[in-house]
Amino acid sequence: MNGNKTYYVCKYTPIELLAAFGAECANLNSMPEGFDLADQIAHPNLCGFGKALLEAVMQGQVKELILVNCCDTIRSVYDVLEDSGRLDFLYMIDALHCDSVCSRERMAAQLKGLARAYSEYSGREFDEQRFRAAFVPPEREKGPHLSVMGARMGAQLFQLVQEAMPLPVENDSCVHNRSVGELPPPEEPSVSLGTRTDGAGETGGPLERTGWADSFAFGKLMEWYAGELLGQIPCMRMTDNTGRKRLYNDPTLRGIIYHTVKFCDFYSFEYAELKDHANLPLLKIESDYTVQSSGQLLTRLEAFAESIAPEQNTEKEKKMGKGYFAGIDSGSTSTDVVILDKDRNMVTGIILPTGAGAAMGAERALEEALREAGLQREDIDAMVTTGYGRGAIQDGDKSITEITCHARGAHFLDPEVRTVVDIGGQDSKVIRLDENGAVVNFVMNDKCAAGTGRFLEMMARTMEMDLDQMSVTGLTYDEDITISSMCTVFAESEVVSLIAQNKATDDIVHGLNKAVASKTASLAKRVRGEDKYMMTGGVSKNQGLVKTLEEKLGTKLVISDKAQLCGALGAALFAADMVV
Repeated sequence: MNGNKTYYVCKYTPIELLAAFGAECANLNSMPEGFDLADQIAHPNLCGFGKALLEAVMQGQVKELILVNCCDTIRSVYDVLEDSGRLDFLYMIDALHCDSVCSRERMAAQLKGLARAYSEYSGREFDEQRFRAAFVPPEREKGPHLSVMGARMGAQLFQLVQEAMPLPVENDSCVHNRSVGELPPPEEPSVSLGTRTDGAGETGGPLERTGWADSFAFGKLMEWYAGELLGQIPCMRMTDNTGRKRLYNDPTLRGIIYHTVKFCDFYSFEYAELKDHANLPLLKIESDYTVQSSGQLLTRLEAFAESIAPEQNTEKEKKMGKGYFAGIDSGSTSTDVVILDKDRNMVTGIILPTGAGAAMGAERALEEALREAGLQREDIDAMVTTGYGRGAIQDGDKSITEITCHARGAHFLDPEVRTVVDIGGQDSKVIRLDENGAVVNFVMNDKCAAGTGRFLEMMARTMEMDLDQMSVTGLTYDEDITISSMCTVFAESEVVSLIAQNKATDDIVHGLNKAVASKTASLAKRVRGEDKYMMTGGVSKNQGLVKTLEEKLGTKLVISDKAQLCGALGAALFAADMVV
């Protein structure tokens, strides 16, 4: 970031007015590594974007900042920054949340106030030629494209989205869908704004600071400008935001990535509206506005990309050789390998602990699978990798997300399955399929260990039993215990307390199963799951959890004897698609 720039954070910011004073405006939208400095001066529940603003200022990256009173976070940020004294110029525009006559009058007054303040700070004068030149019509994608909507998205995350998607991506989130682009009406005479400093009386140049700010023509120009600013596609802070429908009624739009920021409530309402009325592929993601949160979202983005461009998964790339195809599912706990023959019969399936490294774990598992099948590496015509460690495996021909691979594997095992539940080692996911086995929708819980295999593993360790013992414990119980916290650390403390109270082991395990099942059933509801349900992954062996989840879902779960190999099976099927 350049400290000489004037930064802004809201699309209602009058950047054309600031440009009239020679300011170089830039959207402050970078995501920091963390909030080390911001956390020292801000409330812990301030949203990530607010903390990112504070972090940038406290690091000395910003010297001029214009804010608009969008929400409580921005008002809090303004108060903290004003008290800090770290900025050369800080200004808050107090705009009403509507586009009424009264609101435009107030906005015009705010614009004149900002003009006076910035002129006094900079020593520069309003230049109408610069003002008019600053109006640039927004450019939009004209062909098939995707749109990022919702709360503002950080620059690094948007770049990640662009790289992951198979179509061009338009950033329509918050500040980015700014639509002020029309030039001021030419009939407005500039000569009456004031007089040139050289006294020549010509139109359109630097005007005397003593005359332009209070002139009738400048006031009329600001009234017009206030209307243009408030007349944009509304953000969710506006009382009437029905005009936002224009964002998703574009006939060339092919899908929506809806972004929210942790602790921000404005945009959660719109997502519910989109789910019901936008007949388009839709993915919801949330970030805390740090760079780390961006990387965590990559699997979701890649799976969404695969779901809207399934033809990429079936492109023919290789010639048939020996007629064997391999799929490797590199998970956090186990690495699974499936080898298929040319008739798509499973030759072998291997499950080994992943160990310390995904690449080494994959190599060991593949060697074991080849040995068991009596094959050599050169006998494999194509190999696809999946799972959280897929990026570390260099030996594959293609990498596909576990979302798409589990869907493909489940459809192959039972074409009537419409919802797949996979409780993995580090995340849980529910995937809804169509009649062809394509992903219609999915949702993941990957922000913490709650409701995952890791949660169950840690609880088993606390109760001094292994996972096999735990899987049959709790099938019958006397007391219906509720584990109130899904946080792994707090739940562990709760289990220790229950043990100290001499609660029965079956009752405690049932409480744990109920907690995981409730979390998983909630995911299924969000994805609008429907029969048939199939459960995949190693946790499908947990009889107690399966029984409790069936009760929560109100339906039976299909449990295949190849459930834990489902992701690797899907990967192997995609590998077979690559060969002609």
